[in-house]
Amino acid sequence: MAKGLIWATTEDLARNRAMVLSLYRQILRSLNSPELPLTHAARLTKKAEVRSIFLFGAEERSLHNIADLIDAANYSLSILKQGRLP
Repeated sequence: MAKGLIWATTEDLARNRAMVLSLYRQILRSLNSPELPLTHAARLTKKAEVRSIFLFGAEERSLHNIADLIDAANYSLSILKQGRLP
């Protein structure tokens, strides 16, 4: 993943971009699942939380923190696909 040692280079960020966008879209789609016990207002709130997390994550430049955020997104997606809230 890393060309830079500690801080992400533009190449590192470009390499992760497609995966991060895919995770973002999958999480938003998973929040629409009828298996989740959420009202319409709660779904909109959760989607707003996801958007803000990804917005703040987009400003991250540490390679370790970026990897941790991607791992957390993958874990959250797996929990959502099981019909539970992370």
